[in-house]
Amino acid sequence: MTRLKAVDFEVFGKVQGVFFRKYTEQKAKSLNLVGWCENTSHETVKGQVQGPDENIEAMKEWLRKNGSPKSRIDKAEFKNESDISSLTFTEFQIRR
Repeated sequence: MTRLKAVDFEVFGKVQGVFFRKYTEQKAKSLNLVGWCENTSHETVKGQVQGPDENIEAMKEWLRKNGSPKSRIDKAEFKNESDISSLTFTEFQIRR
């Protein structure tokens, strides 16, 4: 049985105005992850992803190193990582 995880993230750098949320949504969906992301008033992007453990690890790596083509990632922080018994979201969405 696949272990499900949830993790909160925040990405720092040039991540607003460069389609970062759109690319994050596309990547999450391609990995069958659910959750959300949004811009913050501190010019970061934060959110949460939930899904299979190995897909969460792939998403964390993407958030650390890839992002959108025009973004610049200075750092990505991950908090509150935990095993979960079921998903609390049905899809990944951009919050505005």
